[in-house]
Amino acid sequence: MTPTPSLSKSQHYDVIIIGAGAAGLMCAATAGYRGRRVLVLDHANKPGKKILMSGGGRCNFTNLNSTPANFLSDNPHFCISALKRYTPQHFLELVERHGVEHVEKAAGQLFCADNSKDILNLLLTECDWAGAEIRLNTEIRSISDTADGYRLATSGGTLACQSLVVACGGLSIPTMGATGFGYDIARQFGLEVLPTRAGLVPFTLQPALKEQLAPLSGVSCPVEVSCNDMSFREPMLVTHRGLSGPSMLQISSFWQPGDELAINLLPGQNVQEELFGLRKSSPQGTLAKHLNQHLPKRFAQAFNELQGWQGPLQSYKNADLEAAANTLQRWTIKPGGTEGYRTAEVTLGGVDTRQLSSKTMAANDHPNLYFIGEVVDVTGHLGGHNFQWAWASGVAAGNEA
Repeated sequence: MTPTPSLSKSQHYDVIIIGAGAAGLMCAATAGYRGRRVLVLDHANKPGKKILMSGGGRCNFTNLNSTPANFLSDNPHFCISALKRYTPQHFLELVERHGVEHVEKAAGQLFCADNSKDILNLLLTECDWAGAEIRLNTEIRSISDTADGYRLATSGGTLACQSLVVACGGLSIPTMGATGFGYDIARQFGLEVLPTRAGLVPFTLQPALKEQLAPLSGVSCPVEVSCNDMSFREPMLVTHRGLSGPSMLQISSFWQPGDELAINLLPGQNVQEELFGLRKSSPQGTLAKHLNQHLPKRFAQAFNELQGWQGPLQSYKNADLEAAANTLQRWTIKPGGTEGYRTAEVTLGGVDTRQLSSKTMAANDHPNLYFIGEVVDVTGHLGGHNFQWAWASGVAAGNEA
C-alpha cells in the first residue's frame, strides 16, 4: 500500500461506486441513507441504460416468486443470504411508495405499466434524497489501494474513497456500453474470475434448418424445451436468425456448444394415445389436420412438410404413429450456436463468489472492496430475477460500505 497524497475534501468520498446501473444505484441510495458520502461513476452518458431497454421498454423489475433456486452459480448457496434479507416484497413496497403503476404478466413477473423510466426515476430520486452524487462520462484510468482505502485516477481528476464498490456489470449488450472492466478490477486485486459466456440469449441454427424455418419468422408457439436435465415450458419464437422466445432464452443458460435441445411441441398431451384414437375415429384424417388444431397454422404446415408426413392416418402403422408422436414431443435439434453477447440479457460466470462475503459482498482479502450485480457469478432465470439480485446485492453492500 502507498500513502494517499493529500486530496481536497471535495475529492474524497466515503464510498465510490463504479457503475450507474440497477445494482450500483440501489447501493448508492442505501449507503447514502446511512450518512455516507457517496459518488457513483460511469463512463456512459446516461445512467441505467439497461434498465431502460429491459422488458421491452417496460422493465420486468422483480419476480414475486423469486427464490435462490432461480439462480445459477458455481457456488449456489452464496446468493441465499442477500436474497432472504431483501425480498421482492421489499422492492415492491418501494415501487408502490413512489406511485409507480405496475402489472403482473406471467405469474409473479412484475412490469411497469407505462415505461421503464419509472424504475430509473425511482432510483435516481432515491439517490438524490440520500445525497448520493452521480457523475457520468467519466473514464477510470487506474485504481490503487492506499493505507485508508482506494485512489482512482479518472478523466475528471483524482479521487479517493474508503470503500469501493464494483457494479459495472458483465459483457452482455456491448452497444449499451458493457465491458469487462469489472473483471479487470477483480483480477488486479487477486480475485479469480470464472469463465464467462452469454446467457438468456437466442439460438442460431445450422444452415439447413435455418433455411427450412426461415418462412416462419415471427411465429410463436408454446413448447417445453429440455437440455442438461433442465426444462422450461414457455413460448418459443422463430426468428430470421434462429430460435428465441422465453423458453429458448431460459434454456440457453444451461446449454453448452455441441449440446442438443429436445423440444416438446405439444406439452401436457399424450400424443401417441391421441393419434391412435384419431386413426380409429377418423381414419381419413391427417397428421397435418391434427397439428393445425394444436399449433399455429404456418408452423404446423411447415413442420409437417419438414417431416414428410403424408396420407391419411389409416395408412400409418403403429410404429409410424409412435415415431410421429415421439418427434412431436421430442423434436431434437442441435443449434449452431447463440447470438452471443450482442443480444444476451446477462453474462454467466464472473467474479468467483467464494472470495466474497455473502453478507456484505466484500472481498475476503480486501474488506473495503465490494462486487455486486451482474459482475459476480450469480445469474438469474428470465423473468425479473436478475433485477432482484441487483437490488438484493446492492442493498447488502450499501448497508456495509
